[in-house]
Amino acid sequence: MPTDNNTKSLGLLALAGLQPYQEKDGEEYMNAAQLEHFQKILGAWRDQLREEVDRTVHHMQDEAANFPDPVDRAAQEEEFSLELRTRDRERKLIKKIEKTLKRIEEDDFGFCDACGIEIGIRRLEARPTADLCIDCKTLAEIKEKQLLG
Repeated sequence: MPTDNNTKSLGLLALAGLQPYQEKDGEEYMNAAQLEHFQKILGAWRDQLREEVDRTVHHMQDEAANFPDPVDRAAQEEEFSLELRTRDRERKLIKKIEKTLKRIEEDDFGFCDACGIEIGIRRLEARPTADLCIDCKTLAEIKEKQLLG
């Protein structure tokens, strides 16, 4: 499948054409400038994922062939299966991005769902859809690991 490797290898900040957010002394956490910063990051990420979905659709339409050789046919079906699985994960991620953008609109972004403390600018730049602070996320992963054995 033809992909633009330059776009895929970019970090979210570079994808959005932004620099890491520089906090100012005495600046309120999750003020309008910070929220706008994260809206741009999430919007660029969502747009990039949507472009990937469109590319996959066009690729599958263009490349679909009924090969007479069963091995060739199986290889193509496996390739399409992997692409569709990847796109399904991206579709779920797009939903999570939409949910996060809604949280920004509702002024509920940037605070831990479990304990209510600030998640932090750097963590949110690394994973803008994060809804737990690092401590709560670590605890959740430990609990999950214990439950799964």
